[in-house]
Amino acid sequence: MGAPQSQSAPPRTAPPAPAVSGFVVIIDPAHGGADPGARGANGIVEKDVVLQFARNVRADLERQSYRVVMTRNDDSNPSYDDRAATANAYRDAIFISLHVSSTGTVGVARAYYCQFWTPFASLTATASPSAGAPATPVLAAQPSRSDLTVWQEAQRPHTDLSRRLADGLQLQLDQLFPGSPSASAGGEVRGLRSVTAPAVAVELSSVAAPQADQLIKMSSPLAASIVKAVAAYRTGNAVGAK
Repeated sequence: MGAPQSQSAPPRTAPPAPAVSGFVVIIDPAHGGADPGARGANGIVEKDVVLQFARNVRADLERQSYRVVMTRNDDSNPSYDDRAATANAYRDAIFISLHVSSTGTVGVARAYYCQFWTPFASLTATASPSAGAPATPVLAAQPSRSDLTVWQEAQRPHTDLSRRLADGLQLQLDQLFPGSPSASAGGEVRGLRSVTAPAVAVELSSVAAPQADQLIKMSSPLAASIVKAVAAYRTGNAVGAK
């Protein structure tokens, strides 16, 4: 989780709808740079594995004529906000974040969507009101359609579509990764909260694999699962379906 916002600062807001159009798949290799993610006793490092996963997924999607953008293609570590901003630059996008767990049965794959456990926050920042003066709201508790959306609440309107995407992806993962759950799971996934598009996270087990090759070999079935899930999602939503 990122550091909490200062109570004295106005809540950061998501930008209005961007101008860039055309369906795009945003692939987000987690961690990077000084943040290695999960580390295995065998020397496996999550940030390196997910970057290779992302490159293979991108190649398979592009072979199916999808437009793909990666949040990083090197050993950098964009912030959560920067990763979300990459996705939010497109009108018609989906966001898929790739992870490797620190523990768990090797060869299991799980899809997650962001589930908010609390109602929309009543975010009101005050600017040092004078004694007895009422606080002045900076942002209404329930923004109207024309208002900006609180940055860490940006995923909320897309929860249903995100769950649909995660369920479809988990269905594909279950077929190619034996022992995986049959249904996706919801949770307050920080990396998804600020994305203004359907967004999911995929986690493969695990850095505890005896050999790095065991994880690398998962790249092909992972890419195949994502390609099929993206195609099914696009068809099911009938918006620019292939």
